[in-house]
Amino acid sequence: MRITAAQRTENENRIRAAMDRLLRGEIPPGGKCDIKTLAHEAAVDRTAFYGTRPYAHLRAEFERRLQILQEAGQIPDPREAQIERLKTEIASLKERLARAENVNGELSEFRVQALARLAAQHEEILHLRRSAAAATGVTRLPTARTTTIGTCS
Repeated sequence: MRITAAQRTENENRIRAAMDRLLRGEIPPGGKCDIKTLAHEAAVDRTAFYGTRPYAHLRAEFERRLQILQEAGQIPDPREAQIERLKTEIASLKERLARAENVNGELSEFRVQALARLAAQHEEILHLRRSAAAATGVTRLPTARTTTIGTCS
């Protein structure tokens, strides 16, 4: 079905008004800042924006304006902004996790080394005690007496 020039102009005006609303961030519930939502908001068939259809130039204009906003760091779609924010947060958390895992690995390695050193020192002490006990020229000192004066309670 053909439309008149007046209807086409009216449709283009509705499309441009819807385009401005979407690019300002006035996204309807359940919609996104895309051609499908633009067509729905302007009450125009979505297929009219593709190929050689009558509103293909408006689709190109919408995508160009959207890209300019995105390059400027403005994201009109709050969900897209939330997705970008969450992606950044995830990257930060992954980096933090990697650092924590690295520190945990270093601490585990230090723990293993400390335990090995303690075991070696214990073995050395036992060896020295055995050597001292076996030596005949070593005089043993009396052990300290533990006397309790009074009640312990």
